[in-house]
Amino acid sequence: MIAKTYHGLEDVLAKELLQLGAQDIKTLRRAVKFKGDLGFMYKANLSLRTAVRIIKPIKNFKVRNEDQLYRELRNIDWEHYMSIDDKFAVDSFVNSPYFNHSLYVALKTKDAIVDQFREKCGMRPDVDLDHPNLRINVHITDETCTLSIDSSGKSLHKRGYRLETNEAPISEALAAGLILLSGWDKKSHFIDGMCGSGTFLIEAAMIGANIPANFNREHFAFQDWPDYDESLWKLIRRSQLKRAQDCYGQIIGYDLNPILLLQQN
Repeated sequence: MIAKTYHGLEDVLAKELLQLGAQDIKTLRRAVKFKGDLGFMYKANLSLRTAVRIIKPIKNFKVRNEDQLYRELRNIDWEHYMSIDDKFAVDSFVNSPYFNHSLYVALKTKDAIVDQFREKCGMRPDVDLDHPNLRINVHITDETCTLSIDSSGKSLHKRGYRLETNEAPISEALAAGLILLSGWDKKSHFIDGMCGSGTFLIEAAMIGANIPANFNREHFAFQDWPDYDESLWKLIRRSQLKRAQDCYGQIIGYDLNPILLLQQN
């Protein structure tokens, strides 16, 4: 699997993954590659503070033109990943002399999936760019194509604890990463003199109390997958929540506009 993050937080994320129990960890550019089972994928989405997305590679192959890409994608059994009633979206990234436009790669991927369902079922699934049941990631570097599915859904920085946002809030995942980089010992008082909507305060409190980063999230993309194991997910969630503890240091915030702090939280 691959956990995506912000530039500069790769080592922080790798340390998080190691502490969580991941295997074969390797840092990449704005990402960390690792191995783990289905339960670990659930745990990673729930608990990682500096990841913004967890994707699961499902196929790697060589490709040099659009027709070859279409054939490879058409040969995948897409019913293993989605049903005719599911909606899907395709994200693509291309850095290759054989392909000029990432959008065209996304369209060819869509065509391969739709054509396979139409041939098998006489119907096709719909595309929904905003709220898909399955988000597919196509990454082509040189002549290597990596096809992945997104297990997170909305970016993992959207924790679920904030009802409103300030005009320019810092990303929750980035805030958590900066706190972890600061060397805060979780026992000293944590003070933010320009706290704004309180993102640093909330993330510090969750770090100090060992509360999973995304325990407030109502939904993850993997919950729409055919192999979703609800019993395993509930077990993982309960297990991670049991690790919560009291936060020893005080979490203190100041701002010139205290009304903003009250409104946002």
